[in-house]
Amino acid sequence: MKIAPSILSCDFSRLGEEIVAVKEGGADWIHVDVMDGHFVPNITIGPVVTRGARHSTDLPLDVHLMIENPEDYLQSFAEAGATFMTVHAEVCTDLATTVNQIHSLGVKAGVAINPETGLEAIASVLGELDLLVIMSVNPGFGGQAYIPRSTEKVAEARGLLDQYRSSAELEVDGGVDDTNAAALQAAGASVLVAGSAIYGHPDGPETGVKTIREALLS
Repeated sequence: MKIAPSILSCDFSRLGEEIVAVKEGGADWIHVDVMDGHFVPNITIGPVVTRGARHSTDLPLDVHLMIENPEDYLQSFAEAGATFMTVHAEVCTDLATTVNQIHSLGVKAGVAINPETGLEAIASVLGELDLLVIMSVNPGFGGQAYIPRSTEKVAEARGLLDQYRSSAELEVDGGVDDTNAAALQAAGASVLVAGSAIYGHPDGPETGVKTIREALLS
């Protein structure tokens, strides 16, 4: 099980230190939430901050593009140091072409689906994915409460990936903390994204990572 702290919830005035802290706590990836104010009702960061994150760590950068027309920005995020780039099924008119474009840049390709989007939306690219992201909140803001029915959707996604003999990682993003981490692990998730549960932990982000790790099944 991999833990991917979302820097959306970190102190950006101390970005490098905040990334080092979660690595010391045992983080596996760094999750970068990119929002454009169109696809989701918030504006966050772009390639410049992504590059700053890349300079701060050797951990994989999990770049989540919650933006319209992601194809126009893939090159920029690849050059900024993305390890994974995830686009949303809801905004890609030709998902297979976008996934192939990501791969052509030497980056691993992910697709995310929102809570109301069915798994059929990604059926055409299952064999090409490196990462499938199940959104367990409606994207746009950090600190939202986990949608309970997401656990069942994660289990369905795991079954689908296994059916296709896919080696793609199965990631859950939104409202993840120590109260639901073990259930998501049991449902078949392999990567957990957590923002406020880690960077908002009263004892600091290093402890935030360790708290989720300790909640996982042995």
